[in-house]
Amino acid sequence: MQVSVEKTSELSRKMTVIIPEEVVQEKINERLKTLAREVKIDGFRPGKVPQNVVKKMYGTRVKEEITGDLIQTNYFKALQENQLRPAGMPQIEPIKVDEGFHFTATFEVYPEISLEALDSATVTKSIAVVESSDIDVMIQKLKEQRKGWAVSEQPSQDGDKVTIKLSGVCEGENFTDGTIEEFQVEIGTKRMIPGFEEQLIGLAVGANKTFEITFPEVYGNEKLAGKAAEFEVEVLKIESSALPEIDAEFIKAYGIDSADLEEFRADVQANMQRELDHALKSRLKNAVMDVLYANIPVTLPLVMIDQEVESLMKPYYESAKKRNVDVNDIKPANADFEEQAKRRVALGLILAEIIQKNELKVDADQVRAVIDEMAESYEDPEQVVSWYYGDKERLAEVQQMVLEDATVEWVLSKVKVIDESVAFNDVMDSVAQQ
Repeated sequence: MQVSVEKTSELSRKMTVIIPEEVVQEKINERLKTLAREVKIDGFRPGKVPQNVVKKMYGTRVKEEITGDLIQTNYFKALQENQLRPAGMPQIEPIKVDEGFHFTATFEVYPEISLEALDSATVTKSIAVVESSDIDVMIQKLKEQRKGWAVSEQPSQDGDKVTIKLSGVCEGENFTDGTIEEFQVEIGTKRMIPGFEEQLIGLAVGANKTFEITFPEVYGNEKLAGKAAEFEVEVLKIESSALPEIDAEFIKAYGIDSADLEEFRADVQANMQRELDHALKSRLKNAVMDVLYANIPVTLPLVMIDQEVESLMKPYYESAKKRNVDVNDIKPANADFEEQAKRRVALGLILAEIIQKNELKVDADQVRAVIDEMAESYEDPEQVVSWYYGDKERLAEVQQMVLEDATVEWVLSKVKVIDESVAFNDVMDSVAQQ
């Protein structure tokens, strides 16, 4: 076997492989001999079919099979001998020659990555604590979750729950399938399209109102997106909310059997602290990823970007299939995912380089610690632990998480870290947005 490699771009390679005629013929003859012992042909006893007859009948098929085998075997052998690491599947083309067998393999290789830039990089680390005022806000949210409703005779106001009859028309077509008889709207929750809830303020039971609102440009129903619609509503019922008192019954509902207020606040604080710790860890990890992406230059294999775009688009393809929409109609959206795909590919290559160069390994004790921590919030932690260890794929996900954490720690040991104090709500809001 003779191999030559041509560098056609920074990452693209064209490898030409030449296999001598005697090697090809030897493989073909071996296969024909095997067939001669196995095939059944009228007029010949089993195992006694002349090879020239077998060659006439099966020669073309055998040659195709042999050349396919030679491509697969010699392609990987040539990669090893030339220390090449393809970043994706090759494009292989046989070359017609009088003797032997030639083929070319065109592919991209993994880029070389330098981590030296990290020595001058800076990562901002957010620092936050759970203040007493944060606990007050959280308890207020818990009260909101358990609020009751009472019928009101007053005109509707912000915070009320209004039951209405509703119909909507857009471009002369009714899109609510006639009239929805009992449709509930909690004013102020922003669950309806912008402007809708405000139109219900100040109405009394029995009131009728017609109003026009334009749907957002980005909306789940493409037929309505960006278009003006006329709504007709009739108010059937108005209910005002009533928040519960923080009494023994309320506190016991959250698992505090003593009904002690201070113990309740301490429990709320512990849960908030646990969420904050996770949020700060996630925020720091994102900051590290931002620094890696911004500071480590990487030439990206186009094949890997295309594969990542396809991976990102897969849920949309599946959704289109369920809605009987032609997938070609959503092809232009591929461009929307290109930047996201580039970031994911770049970070994957950078993290792999860090792990390989520093020989970072998964620590079994750390994996168990992470699983134990995740199991804490469940009623039966041991069952959760068994659930993770009972499935290799689930366990592998946790192992990958631990390996990424080790990578983040390594990066933090190389860069300059600046602490920044932030409010509890700012941290949690940023997590919710992500």
